[in-house]
Amino acid sequence: MLRWSKEAAQRLLELQSGNADGMSNVGPDDFETVEKDANLKLIEVPAANIFYIGFNNTIPPFDDDRVRLAFAYGIDRQRIVDDYYPRGSVVATSFVPTSFAVGASPNVPWHEYNPEKAKALLKEAGKENLEVTLTYRDVVRGYLPNPGIVAQEIQAQLKEIGVNVKIEVKESGAFLDSVTAGKEAFYLLGWGADYPDATNFLDYHFGPENKQYGKPYDDIVALLREGASTADLAKRQAAYDKVNELLKKYVPMIPVAHGGSALAFRADVEGAHANPVSALVFAVMAPPRDRFVYVQNAEPISLNCADESDGETFTACAQIYETLLRFKLGTAEVEPALAESYESNADLTEWTFKLRPGVKFHNGATLDANDVVATMAAQWDAKNANHKGRTGNFEYWTAYFGSFLNAQ
Repeated sequence: MLRWSKEAAQRLLELQSGNADGMSNVGPDDFETVEKDANLKLIEVPAANIFYIGFNNTIPPFDDDRVRLAFAYGIDRQRIVDDYYPRGSVVATSFVPTSFAVGASPNVPWHEYNPEKAKALLKEAGKENLEVTLTYRDVVRGYLPNPGIVAQEIQAQLKEIGVNVKIEVKESGAFLDSVTAGKEAFYLLGWGADYPDATNFLDYHFGPENKQYGKPYDDIVALLREGASTADLAKRQAAYDKVNELLKKYVPMIPVAHGGSALAFRADVEGAHANPVSALVFAVMAPPRDRFVYVQNAEPISLNCADESDGETFTACAQIYETLLRFKLGTAEVEPALAESYESNADLTEWTFKLRPGVKFHNGATLDANDVVATMAAQWDAKNANHKGRTGNFEYWTAYFGSFLNAQ
């Protein structure tokens, strides 16, 4: 059973009272509470994520590079992490987590906090005494455990450089849709890893299809293609170092934190786990009673999973759908799932998957290759009768595989 509450304290109360068997995102102040309770167990999750403050470079006043740079100097990221994040969290110096093999650039550190330089830039731009609106969704994430409090902290910090910030909270689905469409000027958002590689962070966010920052940067796009086109780690890192230098120059966003987080379970739940790059699998967890109750941060936006990018939705979807490949529980190591085995040709342009025999749908039908093709076609072909969803954007398909067939 899946339930939800946006308050970490309420989720923990449900767990302590025995009404739930597991919960997402233990509150930053509750790690020790869980650890000291013999009836509970804490499972910490590696900080494979990024919390950032985003800008749209086509919406005033953020169409001026100096304003975005001034905000970068005017926000004390260290103070935010020290005051509002749990253990395991670190200030982000790059968009990509430092635990990844390539992508982060410690030799290209982000702008240091310097409110005087921020004020000078705003004065130079003729944008003193600015009034702006900061938008966010009130949904807890591993990358942002206290969204409302962090928004207020950013509001207070920017006031110190002469910027008046109005805070606006939006419903989660509507907010994500608006960001995706490039309609939010100044906002709080983040990203958790789908797979442990720089392409999942940099290409998805700064590639040519992403509208959230306004007009894409052609030089960044070219470097991303260079980094993704080779398996040579040194060559990839050289390209990403240049990308990070340009991100620092253009400031389409401010990388704030890689957030540590934790899940909590009843101590008697067997198979309890935390997956750093994928959703939980309830089927492998065994509570002492005949049902499993998990309390997460928010309600799933929909159950049309291919057309969503929301973590709460994915938690529900992971219990309904199965994939050709999956990550081994608690790791980022790939293993077969519906596919019994797989192989590629020499230049990695063709992949062959051999399906596990005897797999049945709930209605008794047997899984075969036609079902796999139908699933892929529904996402890829814009004229397919099943190419429908809540928004019709199918963000993950375009991010991972490219443009649609038969797109208008």
